[in-house]
Formats: sequence, C-alpha cells, structure tokens
Amino acid sequence: MRRWSGGVAVLLFAVGVAAAQEWKAPETAKSMKNPVAKSAGLKDAQTAYERNCALCHGPTGRGDGPAATALNPKPRNFADRTIQSQSDGELYWKITEGRGVMPGWRTLPDKARWGLVHYVRWLGDKK
Repeated sequence: MRRWSGGVAVLLFAVGVAAAQEWKAPETAKSMKNPVAKSAGLKDAQTAYERNCALCHGPTGRGDGPAATALNPKPRNFADRTIQSQSDGELYWKITEGRGVMPGWRTLPDKARWGLVHYVRWLGDKK
C-alpha cells in the first residue's frame, strides 16, 4: 500500500508541474489564419461561449465564472496581454486541444471554434 501511495504522489506532482508550465501551441498552429469573418464569427460565437466557456471564464472573460473558485489553476483572463498577444492559430489550437481541467472542444465545428477566437479577442478588448 505504501508503494502505491508513493506512486500516486509522484504522479500528482508530475501533473502539477506540467500544469504550471507555460502552455505553448506548436509552431504549426501559430501560422494558422482565421478563415471566419469577424462579423459572422462574433454573432455565432456568443452562444457557443455562453454554453461552453462562461461557467469557468465568466460572462466577460475575466476568469471569474461561477466554477472558477473551485479550479486550480484559475481560468485565464482574456484581457491579459499574454492571451491577446497570441496568434489566432494559437488560440484556436488551445480551444481545440484543451489542457488540464479545460476540456478540448473538438466536438464543436471548426467554424464555431474560429468564432470563439474572435469572441475571446472581443472580450479581451472590453477592458
């Protein structure tokens, strides 16, 4: 039993270290261009955001949704410069893949995920 609990402790430590590391998209994602027009993307993305993202990221994208208090690490604030300075491709990749407690949203159509990229930028601009 002692050996098993030691293994679990090592695993939890490794997961914690991985979660604390900077989240970088692969180089191939950085150059991806958003094929969805901003006007169309924003309109459709609001519904997707409210259904899938607002619970953690909050209605204004500040990382203060009702579920955020129970999460570690906390959801990102979309107004943060480190979020807004990422390319559309990086944001799309992160929305698609997820990480840790943030699920990947591969189940959403490509157009919806690209629309969410526009929506994240729009929320970040609303300082």
